[in-house]
This record gives sequence, C-alpha cells and structure tokens, in this order.
Amino acid sequence: MADVSHAPHVPHVPDLAQIVKAYDVRGVYPDQLDDRLVELFGAAFVEVTGAGAIVVGHDMRPSSPGLASAFARGALSRGADATLIGLCSTDQLYYASGSLNVPGAMFTASHNPARYNGIKMCRAGAAPVGQDTGLAEIRALVESWLRGTGETPPRDTGETPEGTGTLTRRDTLDDYAAYLLSLVDLSAMRPLKVVVDAGNGMGGHTVPTVFAGLPLDVVPMYFELDGTFPNHEANPLDPKNIVDLQARVLAEGADLGLAFDGDADRCFVVDERGQGVSPSAITALVAARELAKHPGATVIHNLITSWSVPEVVRENGGTPVRTRVGHSFIKQEMATTGAVFGGEHSAHYYFRDFWNADTGMLAALHVLAALGGQDGPLSELVSSYDRYAGSGEINSTVDDQEARLAAVRAAFAAREGVTLDDLDGLTVASADWWVNVRPSNTEPLLRLNVEARDAATMAGLRDEALALIRD
Repeated sequence: MADVSHAPHVPHVPDLAQIVKAYDVRGVYPDQLDDRLVELFGAAFVEVTGAGAIVVGHDMRPSSPGLASAFARGALSRGADATLIGLCSTDQLYYASGSLNVPGAMFTASHNPARYNGIKMCRAGAAPVGQDTGLAEIRALVESWLRGTGETPPRDTGETPEGTGTLTRRDTLDDYAAYLLSLVDLSAMRPLKVVVDAGNGMGGHTVPTVFAGLPLDVVPMYFELDGTFPNHEANPLDPKNIVDLQARVLAEGADLGLAFDGDADRCFVVDERGQGVSPSAITALVAARELAKHPGATVIHNLITSWSVPEVVRENGGTPVRTRVGHSFIKQEMATTGAVFGGEHSAHYYFRDFWNADTGMLAALHVLAALGGQDGPLSELVSSYDRYAGSGEINSTVDDQEARLAAVRAAFAAREGVTLDDLDGLTVASADWWVNVRPSNTEPLLRLNVEARDAATMAGLRDEALALIRD
C-alpha cells in the first residue's frame, strides 16, 4: 500500500466520481478541480506509475499553467523529477512522453467550455492511462489521502519540500514539428492554399511551426490563444463550429480547410467546396497511404466508422480490425496487433510511428501530401473513400438507457436477414445498412449512428431508431 503519511492534506473531500472519467480527469475549475487537489493527483500519478521522472504540459486555459505546476509539485514531493514543457497540444505532450520515454500529464479540457479543465495522463512511451490502466488506482489513492486524518499539517500550495525531485523546463515545439515532418514525404507537394481554424486553441501554437517552410499559403483563423473561446466552441465535429471555416474556404478560393479542436489532437477537414470531409474518408485515405509504406499491415477502426474503411484497407492489402469506440481501446488493439494506423469517427487518428498515440496534425500532413501530390481537387480525391450515406452521431438524452436500448433491439431484431452484436452498445447490420446505438459512460445519453448504401434508406432507419430512442 502506498504511504499516505506525507500526503498533502486537503480540508474538504470532493466527489471524485464526478470528475474522474473513463479516460481522463475533467471538471469545473476551481469548484471541482483546484490546485490543491491536482497536487494530490500528481503525487498519486507517481505512486501508481512508479515514475522516476515525468513530463507535464498544458493548454491555453487561464487555469492551466497553475494546475500544471501543482501537478508537478505533487510529483516532486514523491521523489520524481518533473519537466514542464509549457504550452503545447495534447499530441505534443504525447511526443514528449514518447521521445523522453517518461510518463506524462496534459492539462486540458479539450473542447469543453472555458470553466472546465482536466488531466490527460499517459505512461512512458505515451501509453494510455484509463480506468483499466491506472486511473482507477490513482483515484483510489487520492481518495484515501482525502479521507485521511491529516497526520501532517497542510502546506501552502506553491511550496516544494526540500529533498524532492528536480524541476526543469523545456520547449519541445521545434522537435515535435521536426519529428512529424520526418514521417510524411512532402517533397513533391504542389503549392496549396489552406485555411486553418484553430478555434483559439492550441492549433494556433503548433500550426505556424509545423507548417513553416512548406509550400502553403496559410490563411489563419482564430489563432490567438484564448481559453474563453470567444469565437466558437473548439469542437469541429459539431457542424455549427465549422461554419466560419467553410465560408472562409469559399471566400479565399482555398484548396482545403483544417479545423483543430481545443487541445489540437483532433483535426477536421473541409474540401474546396466548403463541404466537410467525413473522418471515415480521412481514415481510409491515410490507411491507404500507410499501407503503401507498410504492405500487409493491420489497420484499426472503431465500429462506427464507415464500411468504406475496412473495404479500403482490404483493397490495399491490409488487415482491418474492428474495435470499440475510445482511445484506450484503439491504443490497446494497436499495441496487441502491431497495427500501423488507427482511425475513429471522431477525427482521432493513431499512428504506430507516433507511439500508437493520436495526432490530428500528422493526419493533416498526410492529407496535404496526398492532395499536393496530384492535380485534382480534394473533393475528387476523397470521393473514392466516401462510399455510403451516414447519419453522423446523434445524441439523445434518455431517462432509462437500458429500456430504450432494449426497445431498439426488439424492433430491429424482428427484421429478416439481420445480425446483432454487442461489442459496443448494440449494432444491427444487414447487407445494405447498419445501425449502432451505444450508451454514454458519463451522461444519460444514447448515441445513434446509421449508415446505408443510399441516403433514403439511411434517413428512414435513422428516423425509426430515433423514434424508438426518444419515445
């Protein structure tokens, strides 16, 4: 059992069940997550991982620098050295964890509103920390400290005890950019005009360095780092948040548009017509490129990516592997199978050459290389990867997830020629369509995804399923 006698004392006991999620820690600052609590998480992180050194980064939210420093103090108090890399994207933190081969912590709440903050943690080599890979143990240890009798006096936040680990500061942005650029051949790329919407998030920090020197005419949108998100929510998967980008691509006559989320680990693509490109189509495009470099390799996709993804993987000589939604499942399957690449419907893209971690920036570089390596427009390039009609993800708030899911199962199971599986929620499939309904782990929601060979069939199935879910 970990020693709790020297743990910092916190006078109140917050409800960690509200902030420790399936893959990270996330809550309202400072009501649910403050410096003193985060210091405990830093200490517990070192205890659980056994780290002798860690790396810590943060996004542009006003509370992030202080929280990152508090986490480092907790780690230092447990004897670990801590490297603060300052402002960074989440995939830049993964780069630091991978290249330095030490566990890491990123302070961000991704696309959540400004009042939120959180911690994404990883083991050495950017290996994920989730409920089944250390996060539950970290939570339990923090709770044991919170419930302690306070044998040691509380110490003021900001102090670091003598005889602890060493704190250093390091800027990894240039090294991160150089590493990404080493993974994609951009030498034959023709000049392109690209509009980039950073959403006032960390893309405004990383894009200028990564894109510097490339034959790109970059039109920046909302590059100012501002954790209050004054222009729009930094979640490009919500259609309302890419309206400005779509309009600007058309106004500029650009070849494409790129939109990054708040911590810039996801990237969404808009074609020259101002139309959003499905993340499944991007997954298929990148998969084909990776398979050209690594013939016969495995590619991971979650179960609600388009049918086009496994089709393209097979057509290019690869082996598709279907998995549950969520980065911990994707990363685990990549580690198990040695997969070269993985993609999700949510615009998370994972690369073996990037420690199996997700990086939207590397996916964006692949899109630029593919588009710039031929003469046609992006819409034409991706058309062969976008073969079916999809609903996108539709969320419904429900009182009883199990009852509504059972209603969908009963209605669709009665159809002839369908198969059902429960890998992640319920998937019903026929030769011409599939429907997936899965519950949220953290909210009273059911998430619906539908795909069919034609738009009319998809719309009918979508409406039928929604009626059952929302009845």
